[in-house]
Amino acid sequence: MIGVVADPADHDIAREFFELFKTPWEFYSTGRQYEVLLCLGGEAADTHGKLTIFYAGRTIQFDERLGIEPDRPSLGGILSYQQHRLPIYCDLIIFAKEEHALLTEESSNRCAAFLKQTSHGAVARIGYDLFAEIRSLLTAGQPAANALLPALELHISVLRDVITCCGISVPEIPPVPEGHDFIVCLTHDVDHPAVRQHKWDHTSFGFLFRAVVGSLERFVRRRLPARDVLRNWAAVLKLPLVHLRLVNDFWYEFADRYLQLENGRPSTFFVIPFKDQPGTSHSGSPSKLRAVRYGARDIADNIQKLSNAGCEIGLHGIDAWHDSSRGRLELDEIRSLTGAPETGVRMHWLYYGEHSAANLEKAGAAYDSTIGFNNAVGYRAGTTQVYRPLGASQLLELPLHVMDTALFYRAYLDLSSAEAEARLRKMEDNVGYFGGILTVNWHDRSLAPERLWGGAYRNLIDRLERRGAWFATAGQAVAWFRKRRAATFEIESPTGKVRARVAVDHARNLPALRLRVHEPRGSGPGGASSAAPGIHADFAVEETDRATVTA
Repeated sequence: MIGVVADPADHDIAREFFELFKTPWEFYSTGRQYEVLLCLGGEAADTHGKLTIFYAGRTIQFDERLGIEPDRPSLGGILSYQQHRLPIYCDLIIFAKEEHALLTEESSNRCAAFLKQTSHGAVARIGYDLFAEIRSLLTAGQPAANALLPALELHISVLRDVITCCGISVPEIPPVPEGHDFIVCLTHDVDHPAVRQHKWDHTSFGFLFRAVVGSLERFVRRRLPARDVLRNWAAVLKLPLVHLRLVNDFWYEFADRYLQLENGRPSTFFVIPFKDQPGTSHSGSPSKLRAVRYGARDIADNIQKLSNAGCEIGLHGIDAWHDSSRGRLELDEIRSLTGAPETGVRMHWLYYGEHSAANLEKAGAAYDSTIGFNNAVGYRAGTTQVYRPLGASQLLELPLHVMDTALFYRAYLDLSSAEAEARLRKMEDNVGYFGGILTVNWHDRSLAPERLWGGAYRNLIDRLERRGAWFATAGQAVAWFRKRRAATFEIESPTGKVRARVAVDHARNLPALRLRVHEPRGSGPGGASSAAPGIHADFAVEETDRATVTA
């Protein structure tokens, strides 16, 4: 059991952290004995446990008792942790003279965290405030420059490794569904479902320019094969026939294309509720370019086809991010077409503000999936997990990790297919190692001219299939994480055996949870420097009215 000593202002972020690191813990109680005592921000308590961990990005009173001489704190930096780079966004302090470094500053190779043996047991001193870092990740998020660094998962790994290297086992319900290695959500923002809806507007002109000039330019830079250049030029020649309804609209075939390519794997389509509504921008004035030429009722036949095939239809919101009453109207429009009792949201153009989580929750959204990058791929919130945004009580956030336009548009990453695959493989490795979820957004017209990004998407799906992914709709993935959050631990006294329990009403025909017990990796301060993976044992969590598993 971990006892946590923290300022009351950090209690909410502490609760969320331990939903992501799902292990037995409680706030420190006087008189209780804990194997591990976690002291945040300089707060301290007397303990005679095996391990005390102090997190603080500044000098604390306990430093003097340990004979520590820390440097002056600085704002942020990059730490080296085994083979990983761990970004720090708040105060960071360095311990230049310490040995047995757990973490080192990347630029100077100086110690940023260490273990020391005392008469009262092992003490770990880590030179940043863990909860300040988690708060920063879940609110401000990471810059695009650090997009590929799963910072929150690394913070969990550091804490787990510090504990196990001191001879203490760690029971955990990992973010890994039974029978699979991780979760994949295939999602699609439906922005321009029919080229016929665009005559002389910016979307039509953009299509013509990218299909004719852009295709040639990409071919010259070896970003596009010759056959795709010819396909794009042929689409331009057919455009008048599309408007005359003499040939099929090559954008409107998006539903059939995705159903064929995904081949029974469920996916989620986020649909605009009302056409010609730009909504309110962050500056307060509407952006005309944000308005789209369709509303959900205009594609009702495709919505029905996708629903019948087991896909989920969500809201691609316009004003829900800042106005809960508008959000209710937008959600009701989607529900009137699908009949689904619960509907999730992803905001158009990824609009989001300080109060968006509360507004979406008040509007009745089942979940949100907006937090991601427009101009990069990676972990804006630093995590591969579904989490509860601060400011919400029930709403969960399914983070967005990969967007096709960020990969391929020249204004963003401007990658070739091979370069995009190399970058995506890093993210595949991360989710395979840490567990959790990989959320992919491939837009409705990205399989059609002028984009033709279907090959990269097909290859991504095939690789994820081979790696053991559970393919789930956004709603199913969030439901699985809700089940994990609902699981509880019980510790038997005096044996110390851990029991994990989840009520059957959280099962919903979803993959089972597993209880993972990480075995001790060492017996003292020197053991933490090893980069060898820890040993663990997994137990399936049985789902009955009184479901338990004992480790």
